[in-house]
Amino acid sequence: MKSALVIGSRGSQLALVQANAMADALREAATGLTVTIEVIHTKGDHIRDTPLAQIGGKGLFTKELEVALAEGRIDLAVHSLKDLPTELPEGLTLGAVPERETPYDAFVCERFHDVAELPVGAKVGTSSLRRQAQLLAYRPDLKVVNLRGNVETRVRRVAEGAVDAAILACAGLERLGLCESIRSTLPVDIMIPAPAQGALGIEVRADDAGTIEILERIADPYATAEVVAERTCLAALEGGCQVPIGALARVQGSRLSLTACVCSVDGKTVLKTQCEGAASDAVSLGQAAALQLLEQGAADLIAATR
Repeated sequence: MKSALVIGSRGSQLALVQANAMADALREAATGLTVTIEVIHTKGDHIRDTPLAQIGGKGLFTKELEVALAEGRIDLAVHSLKDLPTELPEGLTLGAVPERETPYDAFVCERFHDVAELPVGAKVGTSSLRRQAQLLAYRPDLKVVNLRGNVETRVRRVAEGAVDAAILACAGLERLGLCESIRSTLPVDIMIPAPAQGALGIEVRADDAGTIEILERIADPYATAEVVAERTCLAALEGGCQVPIGALARVQGSRLSLTACVCSVDGKTVLKTQCEGAASDAVSLGQAAALQLLEQGAADLIAATR
């Protein structure tokens, strides 16, 4: 068994919290294992004043980590799995999905409890087309404004009054100890989360059997089934992380339910579907959900965002 591992991580506070959590889990899973973290900055980290959808390309927050992994400078990369493209570079694979945090979106606001209470014309910050589309579908009278930056910066912008509210992932706020910023959690009938939101993905070299063996010890079967269904649906729709696509799977016993949507950017069209099947058949469930959305006309909505 390997005696040492090097984790590659982005340099944000959230990324480092996630990387350190995985380092601790690996040390606990393999007695005597030495784990260090190497910070690697990505394209998405350097471009902070442009809406993500306008930057273009896949792997905005992952490519540089994958290069370091392929070159052997690191042994594994810890990603927010929603940022990781469904198609990985040749020679790399998803080594493990650990236990998942809350997958839902959070409403962050100083004055109001939920989206329904916001006054007409209120400014809501987000850099996600998925959040924008579903927010406008529910409240077309709101004004959605681009809000980039790390989690702490976006929370601060709300507190300073730059926007009336913001939509962020619950998981990021929880991992950073900012739970008090969550005024309410958005229900799925208003906001379907991004595929794999709340989950971490650990990427490794496909031929690195020693690292993969250790990672298997921290993998969570329930989280794995959920994100496989969600990412399979995303891949079948050929949608990247900036396309307005939501997907959330939940394991209940031996069953797996999947709710998914594809939206127009302006929120005027929202296609939804819901499937259920065996948790052991996550791939087929994701494919079935994608097929149902395509039959409703999802391909045209996806093409319109490119």
